[in-house]
Amino acid sequence: MKVGTFTVLYQDKSFEETLDKLKGMGVEAVEIGTGNYPGSNHCKPDDLLDKPERIGKFKKAISERGMIISGLSCQGNPLHPNKGISDENHKVWVNTVKLAKQMEVDTVNCFSGCPGDGPNATVPNWVTCAWPPEFAELRKWQWDEVVVPYWKEQSKFAQDHGIKIAIEMHPGFVVYNTETLLELRKRAGDNIGANIDPSHLIWQGMDPVEIIKVLGDNDAIYHFHAKDTYIDERNKAINGVLDTKNYGDFLNRSWSFRTIGYGMSLQKWKTIFSVLQATGFDGVISIEHEDQLASRDEGLQRAIDTVKSAILKDKPDEMWWA
Repeated sequence: MKVGTFTVLYQDKSFEETLDKLKGMGVEAVEIGTGNYPGSNHCKPDDLLDKPERIGKFKKAISERGMIISGLSCQGNPLHPNKGISDENHKVWVNTVKLAKQMEVDTVNCFSGCPGDGPNATVPNWVTCAWPPEFAELRKWQWDEVVVPYWKEQSKFAQDHGIKIAIEMHPGFVVYNTETLLELRKRAGDNIGANIDPSHLIWQGMDPVEIIKVLGDNDAIYHFHAKDTYIDERNKAINGVLDTKNYGDFLNRSWSFRTIGYGMSLQKWKTIFSVLQATGFDGVISIEHEDQLASRDEGLQRAIDTVKSAILKDKPDEMWWA
Protein backbone atom coordinates (compact mmCIF):
# COMPACT_ATOMS: atom_id res chain seq x y z
CA MET A 1 0.00 0.00 0.00
CA LYS A 2 1.08 3.57 -0.71
CA VAL A 3 0.61 6.73 1.34
CA GLY A 4 -1.37 9.42 -0.47
CA THR A 5 -3.33 12.56 0.24
CA PHE A 6 -6.24 14.57 -1.09
CA THR A 7 -4.61 17.61 -2.71
CA VAL A 8 -7.52 19.97 -1.95
CA LEU A 9 -5.73 20.57 1.35
CA TYR A 10 -3.40 22.88 -0.57
CA GLN A 11 -5.86 24.26 -3.10
CA ASP A 12 -4.47 27.76 -2.51
CA LYS A 13 -1.19 26.63 -4.13
CA SER A 14 -0.55 25.72 -7.74
CA PHE A 15 -0.69 22.04 -8.65
CA GLU A 16 3.06 21.73 -9.16
CA GLU A 17 3.82 23.62 -5.93
CA THR A 18 1.50 21.21 -4.16
CA LEU A 19 3.17 18.17 -5.71
CA ASP A 20 6.61 19.43 -4.68
CA LYS A 21 5.42 20.04 -1.14
CA LEU A 22 3.76 16.65 -0.85
CA LYS A 23 6.78 14.83 -2.27
CA GLY A 24 8.94 16.51 0.35
CA MET A 25 6.57 15.27 3.04
CA GLY A 26 6.81 11.65 1.85
CA VAL A 27 3.57 11.37 -0.11
CA GLU A 28 3.52 8.72 -2.85
CA ALA A 29 0.07 9.22 -4.40
CA VAL A 30 -2.46 11.98 -4.94
CA GLU A 31 -6.24 12.11 -4.99
CA ILE A 32 -7.36 15.06 -7.11
CA GLY A 33 -10.55 17.09 -6.90
CA THR A 34 -12.32 17.87 -10.17
CA GLY A 35 -15.18 20.01 -8.91
CA ASN A 36 -18.36 20.09 -6.79
CA TYR A 37 -17.58 20.15 -3.04
CA PRO A 38 -13.81 19.49 -3.42
CA GLY A 39 -13.40 22.28 -5.98
CA SER A 40 -11.30 22.08 -9.12
CA ASN A 41 -8.32 24.31 -8.35
CA HIS A 42 -5.84 21.61 -9.33
CA CYS A 43 -7.77 19.90 -12.12
CA LYS A 44 -10.43 21.46 -14.32
CA PRO A 45 -11.96 18.80 -16.58
CA ASP A 46 -13.01 21.38 -19.18
CA ASP A 47 -9.35 22.39 -19.60
CA LEU A 48 -8.14 18.81 -20.09
CA LEU A 49 -10.87 16.80 -21.79
CA ASP A 50 -9.99 15.74 -25.35
CA LYS A 51 -6.62 17.52 -25.07
CA PRO A 52 -4.02 14.70 -25.04
CA GLU A 53 -1.04 17.06 -24.81
CA ARG A 54 -2.41 18.81 -21.74
CA ILE A 55 -3.32 15.49 -20.13
CA GLY A 56 0.17 14.18 -20.85
CA LYS A 57 1.75 17.24 -19.26
CA PHE A 58 -0.55 16.94 -16.22
CA LYS A 59 0.30 13.26 -15.71
CA LYS A 60 4.00 13.87 -16.27
CA ALA A 61 4.06 16.42 -13.45
CA ILE A 62 2.90 13.61 -11.17
CA SER A 63 4.98 10.72 -12.52
CA GLU A 64 8.25 12.63 -12.68
CA ARG A 65 7.92 13.15 -8.92
CA GLY A 66 7.50 9.41 -8.40
CA MET A 67 3.80 9.64 -7.60
CA ILE A 68 0.62 8.03 -8.89
CA ILE A 69 -3.05 9.11 -8.97
CA SER A 70 -5.30 7.15 -6.61
CA GLY A 71 -8.54 8.62 -7.94
CA LEU A 72 -10.38 11.66 -9.24
CA SER A 73 -12.92 13.10 -6.80
CA CYS A 74 -16.09 15.05 -7.51
CA GLN A 75 -18.18 14.60 -4.35
CA GLY A 76 -21.46 16.46 -4.82
CA ASN A 77 -25.22 15.95 -4.85
CA PRO A 78 -26.42 15.01 -8.34
CA LEU A 79 -29.82 14.14 -6.82
CA HIS A 80 -30.38 17.60 -5.33
CA PRO A 81 -34.02 18.72 -5.78
CA ASN A 82 -32.82 22.12 -7.00
CA LYS A 83 -32.36 21.35 -10.69
CA GLY A 84 -29.70 24.00 -11.14
CA ILE A 85 -27.55 22.35 -8.48
CA SER A 86 -28.21 18.76 -9.56
CA ASP A 87 -27.54 19.54 -13.23
CA GLU A 88 -24.22 21.22 -12.43
CA ASN A 89 -23.15 18.44 -10.07
CA HIS A 90 -24.12 15.83 -12.66
CA LYS A 91 -22.16 17.64 -15.37
CA VAL A 92 -19.04 17.60 -13.20
CA TRP A 93 -19.56 13.89 -12.54
CA VAL A 94 -19.91 13.11 -16.25
CA ASN A 95 -16.82 15.11 -17.19
CA THR A 96 -14.84 13.53 -14.36
CA VAL A 97 -15.65 10.03 -15.60
CA LYS A 98 -14.67 10.99 -19.15
CA LEU A 99 -11.46 12.57 -17.93
CA ALA A 100 -10.61 9.58 -15.74
CA LYS A 101 -10.80 7.33 -18.80
CA GLN A 102 -8.57 9.66 -20.82
CA MET A 103 -6.10 9.91 -17.92
CA GLU A 104 -6.13 6.10 -17.42
CA VAL A 105 -7.41 6.46 -13.85
CA ASP A 106 -9.87 3.68 -12.99
CA THR A 107 -11.62 5.15 -9.93
CA VAL A 108 -13.89 8.16 -9.42
CA ASN A 109 -14.83 9.11 -5.85
CA CYS A 110 -18.23 10.67 -5.17
CA PHE A 111 -21.26 10.86 -2.87
CA SER A 112 -24.54 9.09 -3.54
CA GLY A 113 -26.48 12.35 -3.22
CA CYS A 114 -29.84 12.87 -1.56
CA PRO A 115 -33.20 13.91 -3.08
CA GLY A 116 -35.85 16.07 -1.44
CA ASP A 117 -39.23 15.00 -0.08
CA GLY A 118 -41.02 14.96 -3.43
CA PRO A 119 -41.10 16.38 -6.96
CA ASN A 120 -41.62 19.95 -5.71
CA ALA A 121 -38.92 19.94 -3.02
CA THR A 122 -36.24 22.62 -2.85
CA VAL A 123 -33.74 21.10 -0.38
CA PRO A 124 -32.53 17.53 0.30
CA ASN A 125 -34.30 15.45 2.95
CA TRP A 126 -32.15 12.80 4.64
CA VAL A 127 -34.30 10.08 6.19
CA THR A 128 -32.82 8.71 9.43
CA CYS A 129 -35.74 6.88 11.07
CA ALA A 130 -38.73 4.74 10.12
CA TRP A 131 -41.40 6.58 12.14
CA PRO A 132 -43.58 8.62 11.84
CA PRO A 133 -44.71 6.59 8.81
CA GLU A 134 -44.13 9.45 6.36
CA PHE A 135 -40.40 8.82 6.67
CA ALA A 136 -40.61 5.19 5.55
CA GLU A 137 -42.83 6.24 2.65
CA LEU A 138 -40.41 9.02 1.73
CA ARG A 139 -37.42 6.71 1.77
CA LYS A 140 -39.18 4.27 -0.55
CA TRP A 141 -40.07 7.09 -2.95
CA GLN A 142 -36.53 8.46 -2.93
CA TRP A 143 -34.92 5.11 -3.70
CA ASP A 144 -37.49 3.79 -6.18
CA GLU A 145 -38.13 6.98 -8.11
CA VAL A 146 -34.85 8.93 -7.91
CA VAL A 147 -31.83 7.13 -6.44
CA VAL A 148 -31.93 3.77 -8.23
CA PRO A 149 -32.95 5.08 -11.68
CA TYR A 150 -30.16 7.69 -11.60
CA TRP A 151 -27.42 5.36 -10.41
CA LYS A 152 -28.45 2.54 -12.73
CA GLU A 153 -27.85 4.86 -15.64
CA GLN A 154 -24.60 6.20 -14.17
CA SER A 155 -23.35 2.71 -13.37
CA LYS A 156 -23.69 1.77 -17.04
CA PHE A 157 -22.11 5.06 -18.13
CA ALA A 158 -19.12 4.49 -15.83
CA GLN A 159 -18.83 0.86 -16.88
CA ASP A 160 -18.73 1.89 -20.54
CA HIS A 161 -15.74 4.07 -19.64
CA GLY A 162 -14.00 1.40 -17.54
CA ILE A 163 -14.52 3.32 -14.31
CA LYS A 164 -15.27 2.09 -10.78
CA ILE A 165 -17.65 4.28 -8.76
CA ALA A 166 -16.27 4.74 -5.22
CA ILE A 167 -19.04 6.18 -3.06
CA GLU A 168 -18.13 7.72 0.27
CA MET A 169 -20.63 6.65 2.93
CA HIS A 170 -21.52 10.05 4.35
CA PRO A 171 -24.38 11.18 6.61
CA GLY A 172 -26.73 13.57 4.86
CA PHE A 173 -26.82 11.39 1.75
CA VAL A 174 -28.80 8.22 1.02
CA VAL A 175 -25.66 6.05 1.22
CA TYR A 176 -24.25 6.60 4.70
CA ASN A 177 -23.51 3.13 6.07
CA THR A 178 -22.69 -0.42 4.99
CA GLU A 179 -26.19 -1.66 4.18
CA THR A 180 -27.14 1.40 2.13
CA LEU A 181 -23.92 1.08 0.12
CA LEU A 182 -24.63 -2.58 -0.55
CA GLU A 183 -28.28 -1.83 -1.35
CA LEU A 184 -27.26 0.66 -4.02
CA ARG A 185 -24.67 -1.77 -5.39
CA LYS A 186 -27.29 -4.55 -5.60
CA ARG A 187 -30.01 -2.40 -7.14
CA ALA A 188 -27.97 -0.19 -9.48
CA GLY A 189 -24.72 -1.90 -10.53
CA ASP A 190 -21.81 -3.96 -9.25
CA ASN A 191 -19.23 -1.40 -10.37
CA ILE A 192 -20.53 0.70 -7.45
CA GLY A 193 -18.36 0.26 -4.37
CA ALA A 194 -16.98 2.19 -1.44
CA ASN A 195 -14.51 4.93 -0.83
CA ILE A 196 -14.18 3.99 2.84
CA ASP A 197 -13.74 7.00 5.11
CA PRO A 198 -13.71 5.73 8.73
CA SER A 199 -14.25 9.20 10.20
CA HIS A 200 -17.93 9.35 9.21
CA LEU A 201 -18.51 5.77 10.33
CA ILE A 202 -16.87 6.06 13.74
CA TRP A 203 -19.15 8.79 15.06
CA GLN A 204 -22.22 6.87 13.90
CA GLY A 205 -21.12 4.01 16.16
CA MET A 206 -19.76 1.66 13.50
CA ASP A 207 -16.52 -0.30 13.57
CA PRO A 208 -14.37 0.30 10.46
CA VAL A 209 -12.70 -3.10 10.87
CA GLU A 210 -16.00 -4.99 10.61
CA ILE A 211 -17.16 -2.78 7.73
CA ILE A 212 -13.96 -3.53 5.81
CA LYS A 213 -14.54 -7.27 6.30
CA VAL A 214 -18.12 -7.08 4.99
CA LEU A 215 -17.30 -4.87 2.01
CA GLY A 216 -14.20 -6.94 1.28
CA ASP A 217 -16.34 -10.08 1.14
CA ASN A 218 -18.45 -8.27 -1.47
CA ASP A 219 -15.41 -7.06 -3.50
CA ALA A 220 -16.71 -3.54 -2.91
CA ILE A 221 -13.67 -1.62 -1.63
CA TYR A 222 -12.40 0.75 -4.34
CA HIS A 223 -10.65 3.54 -2.43
CA PHE A 224 -9.72 4.50 1.13
CA HIS A 225 -9.68 7.81 2.99
CA ALA A 226 -7.55 8.09 6.13
CA LYS A 227 -9.30 10.49 8.50
CA ASP A 228 -9.86 10.07 12.21
CA THR A 229 -12.66 11.08 14.59
CA TYR A 230 -12.45 11.88 18.29
CA ILE A 231 -15.50 11.01 20.40
CA ASP A 232 -16.09 13.21 23.45
CA GLU A 233 -17.66 10.60 25.72
CA ARG A 234 -19.14 13.13 28.15
CA ASN A 235 -20.85 15.17 25.44
CA LYS A 236 -22.00 11.99 23.71
CA ALA A 237 -23.44 10.65 26.98
CA ILE A 238 -25.45 13.85 27.39
CA ASN A 239 -26.50 14.61 23.80
CA GLY A 240 -25.82 11.56 21.66
CA VAL A 241 -23.93 11.69 18.36
CA LEU A 242 -26.32 13.73 16.20
CA ASP A 243 -24.54 17.05 16.59
CA THR A 244 -25.25 20.21 14.58
CA LYS A 245 -22.87 22.52 16.45
CA ASN A 246 -20.14 24.22 14.44
CA TYR A 247 -17.13 22.02 13.77
CA GLY A 248 -14.94 24.59 15.51
CA ASP A 249 -16.77 24.12 18.85
CA PHE A 250 -14.43 21.29 19.86
CA LEU A 251 -15.08 21.32 23.61
CA ASN A 252 -18.86 21.12 23.29
CA ARG A 253 -19.30 18.79 20.31
CA SER A 254 -19.96 15.08 20.75
CA TRP A 255 -17.39 14.29 18.06
CA SER A 256 -14.76 16.06 15.97
CA PHE A 257 -12.62 15.17 12.98
CA ARG A 258 -8.96 14.64 13.89
CA THR A 259 -5.75 13.80 12.12
CA ILE A 260 -4.80 10.13 12.15
CA GLY A 261 -3.89 8.92 15.64
CA TYR A 262 -5.67 11.70 17.55
CA GLY A 263 -9.03 9.95 17.58
CA MET A 264 -8.52 6.19 17.60
CA SER A 265 -5.39 4.48 18.88
CA LEU A 266 -2.44 3.58 16.67
CA GLN A 267 -3.24 -0.07 17.40
CA LYS A 268 -6.74 0.40 15.95
CA TRP A 269 -5.32 1.93 12.79
CA LYS A 270 -2.82 -0.93 12.49
CA THR A 271 -5.75 -3.35 12.67
CA ILE A 272 -7.70 -1.39 10.06
CA PHE A 273 -4.79 -1.44 7.61
CA SER A 274 -4.06 -5.11 8.31
CA VAL A 275 -7.66 -6.12 7.64
CA LEU A 276 -7.65 -3.99 4.49
CA GLN A 277 -4.58 -5.90 3.34
CA ALA A 278 -6.21 -9.22 4.22
CA THR A 279 -9.18 -8.41 1.96
CA GLY A 280 -6.78 -8.01 -0.95
CA PHE A 281 -6.76 -4.21 -1.01
CA ASP A 282 -3.35 -3.03 -2.15
CA GLY A 283 -4.17 0.53 -3.11
CA VAL A 284 -3.55 3.96 -1.66
CA ILE A 285 -4.23 5.18 1.87
CA SER A 286 -5.37 8.68 0.92
CA ILE A 287 -5.10 11.08 3.86
CA GLU A 288 -7.85 13.67 4.19
CA HIS A 289 -6.81 16.25 6.78
CA GLU A 290 -9.68 18.16 8.42
CA ASP A 291 -8.47 18.75 11.98
CA GLN A 292 -9.37 22.15 13.46
CA LEU A 293 -6.66 21.79 16.15
CA ALA A 294 -3.78 21.13 13.78
CA SER A 295 -2.19 23.25 11.07
CA ARG A 296 -2.27 21.87 7.55
CA ASP A 297 1.44 21.10 7.49
CA GLU A 298 1.79 19.64 10.96
CA GLY A 299 -1.51 17.77 10.83
CA LEU A 300 -0.72 16.20 7.46
CA GLN A 301 2.86 15.33 8.41
CA ARG A 302 1.68 13.66 11.63
CA ALA A 303 -0.85 11.68 9.60
CA ILE A 304 1.75 10.65 7.02
CA ASP A 305 4.16 9.50 9.73
CA THR A 306 1.40 7.60 11.56
CA VAL A 307 0.14 5.85 8.42
CA LYS A 308 3.69 4.88 7.44
CA SER A 309 4.28 3.42 10.89
CA ALA A 310 1.02 1.47 10.73
CA ILE A 311 1.00 -0.09 7.25
CA LEU A 312 3.05 -3.01 5.98
CA LYS A 313 4.38 -2.06 2.56
CA ASP A 314 5.99 -5.30 1.40
CA LYS A 315 4.00 -8.26 0.16
CA PRO A 316 4.10 -11.07 2.72
CA ASP A 317 6.39 -14.06 2.27
CA GLU A 318 5.11 -17.60 2.03
CA MET A 319 4.13 -18.99 5.43
CA TRP A 320 7.43 -20.74 6.09
CA TRP A 321 6.36 -21.62 9.63
CA ALA A 322 3.25 -23.61 8.68
